[in-house]
Amino acid sequence: MNIRELVREDIRNLVPYEPHLFSNVIKLDANENSHSFPPEIIREIYSKMDGEIFTRYPDPGGANLKEKIARLSGVTPQNIVLGNGSDELIQLLLQTFGGPGKRVVIPVPTFSMYRIYGQITGTIPVEVPRDDNFAIMTENLLPEMQHEDTRITFIATPNNPTGNTVPINQIRRLASGVKSLVVVDEAYIDFGGETSLPLHRDYPNLVILRTFSKVGLAGLRVGYLVAHPEVTTELLKVKPPYNVNGFSQAAAGALLESWPLMEKQIAEIISERGRLITELGRIPGVSVYPSQANFILFRTGVPADEVHQMLLDEGILIRKNLGPTHGLDKCLRVTVGIRQENDLFLEKMNGYLRSDENG
Repeated sequence: MNIRELVREDIRNLVPYEPHLFSNVIKLDANENSHSFPPEIIREIYSKMDGEIFTRYPDPGGANLKEKIARLSGVTPQNIVLGNGSDELIQLLLQTFGGPGKRVVIPVPTFSMYRIYGQITGTIPVEVPRDDNFAIMTENLLPEMQHEDTRITFIATPNNPTGNTVPINQIRRLASGVKSLVVVDEAYIDFGGETSLPLHRDYPNLVILRTFSKVGLAGLRVGYLVAHPEVTTELLKVKPPYNVNGFSQAAAGALLESWPLMEKQIAEIISERGRLITELGRIPGVSVYPSQANFILFRTGVPADEVHQMLLDEGILIRKNLGPTHGLDKCLRVTVGIRQENDLFLEKMNGYLRSDENG
């Protein structure tokens, strides 16, 4: 029996996600928070633990966590749906509103999972290129969004992997110009940019995605979206009942209760980002793109694979495989780590590219 023949034709050629599994390296590839998780919050999480968090199913709606998110976000719990990371919510949106014959519009380059989840759900991905500076071109995007078969458009701000943001007025224009869903992915909003949260009251078709992964809970997979109750009602019909485990719900709640501790780390990351952009820009042959996220996109004068391998040989893992499509030729992405990690990254980059220039 050929098992592959049983697989849906439209996903047979998908490539499984393969994380970079390297031991004894400095990980600057996945946009995680490199700082140590605050011990004060760990103690608070443990104080909430009892035996039932392991033996009983979690609250399927996550009422307690949604109440805390709602208070901090200025929305109501009815506006919120929790997810096992924002990835699950992306798939949930496409399962609910997409499907065969429907279209999902994606300004590229951007987060690759929009397209992949589109294909998995049978939704047709329609990619619209950004300009040379990776800004969204409304005049090109809007007609695709207005197509009668379009159901969802994903707009990441700050965008991954480019780090730039989309002005709030542009979001407003796009949301008001279509009858389909406009999903604004704010996974990196804690590091820069203007949130679209206040707009959800005016535009029932606007959905805002958030995650706790980038600020410190990447290992626990907690995300949420904010949308009009008409949207969340439909999503709850499709959402698995126990998709966010009890431990993760408790940990995210404790993190929100101690948010000032996380804000301190976020401020340090932003400060290091500025220093890293400046120092990277001084290295011969390196072009650095502005970033409002916790990572930096840069272009090198030599093949990106060579730079990536050099860093890996030196014990530093950054993100590769960004090019050559969508204007990302010779581009790499590095997460903003703690100061010592960033210093070592800069040292190795300087040594390699300056020797290449002289050699």
